[in-house]
Amino acid sequence: MAKRAADEVLAMGHDVIESDLYAEGFEAVGGRADFVSPTGGEPFHYQSEQRHAANTDSYATDIAREQERVAAADGHIFVFPLWWGGMPAILKGWFDRVLSYGFAYEDGMRYESGYFSGRAALLGTSTGGTERRFSESGDYGTMAQVLWPIQHCMIEYLGLRTVEPFTAYASPRVDDATRTQYLDAWSASVRELVTLVSTPGRPLGPPPGWGRPRTWVSS
Repeated sequence: MAKRAADEVLAMGHDVIESDLYAEGFEAVGGRADFVSPTGGEPFHYQSEQRHAANTDSYATDIAREQERVAAADGHIFVFPLWWGGMPAILKGWFDRVLSYGFAYEDGMRYESGYFSGRAALLGTSTGGTERRFSESGDYGTMAQVLWPIQHCMIEYLGLRTVEPFTAYASPRVDDATRTQYLDAWSASVRELVTLVSTPGRPLGPPPGWGRPRTWVSS
């Protein structure tokens, strides 16, 4: 799905940056090592240290790299398997460490007034469970209910406009024909995102202070 998304974005004339967290060995656990020049305040307060690092450009190398990728992107595509009703720990850790206080949000800068207003995002998930299990009468509730904490409390919290999330149900167990159908439908979702971001009259661009060219991030 990540490769198909990148291919679609490139085919529509945009640039792509892929952030492969597993391949790059991204550290999911936040802590003191996230900051090159911490304040030294005690007790250690993670959010305050994030604000200080944002003000002094003193994040650890991996966080700074990912923030540059995020700042460069007008469209964000997050591809992940659904684990225990949410995203894998490595991606949740990416949100915790990279989309930090002072960089991605702060008091008064959320939702419609968020730093990323004018940009857009798409969630692409795969599941082990069948579509029936993710229904009103199923065991887990609808996918809209399952993804609400991610879609609304994380993605839209940043000010990002959203395309309806895409799900490849029971992906380890379907046949090749169904996989092909999934990928074709996924391609349509990606094209919808690109079209949304490319709509004339939409204010686009990185957060204040980031003079980066347009590109795309797939995590």
